[in-house]
Amino acid sequence: MATIARKQETIQDKDQVKAFLTKKGLVYESYKTPESLDLILGQKGLSDAEKEEVLSGLEYRFDQLKKEHGYKANDLVVLHDEVPGISDMLAKFDKLHIHTDEEVRYIIDGSGIFGFIIDGERFEVHVGKGDFISIPANTNHWFTLDKNLRIKAVRYFKDNSGWTPVYVDESKVLINA
Repeated sequence: MATIARKQETIQDKDQVKAFLTKKGLVYESYKTPESLDLILGQKGLSDAEKEEVLSGLEYRFDQLKKEHGYKANDLVVLHDEVPGISDMLAKFDKLHIHTDEEVRYIIDGSGIFGFIIDGERFEVHVGKGDFISIPANTNHWFTLDKNLRIKAVRYFKDNSGWTPVYVDESKVLINA
């Protein structure tokens, strides 16, 4: 279940989290991952064959999202402290940026932090297993792993070309820094 960290409060109640994120223009859902995938998801890293097995086990979710939102492709990202070049990889996304297409993630293992500046307010969304978040195109955000340094997330795309980060000057979008 996601938790929201704001300057003046922390929001942990599921309904309040969803209401807050909806008000900010973000889509948030919580989906249970199939128990049949627990053993494979509990591994630190996954081979390409194991990634395909996980995506196959979640095909029903992709079919639903294709119908509802028009996604055309998906993949599985597996990040942990032993991934070669992990620091460089994370450095691409831990600074404020936008994408020209929406960014959609279904967290199936581990945890991480999406940060946002929306309507001049900075806040963080701490996500974990079962959290689904859709960030609209051109929304100021960043992402990093939390102290656990481990996450597995299915990424959904309408158009892969819109996924390159476009960096934003934080001072131009933050009110009362």
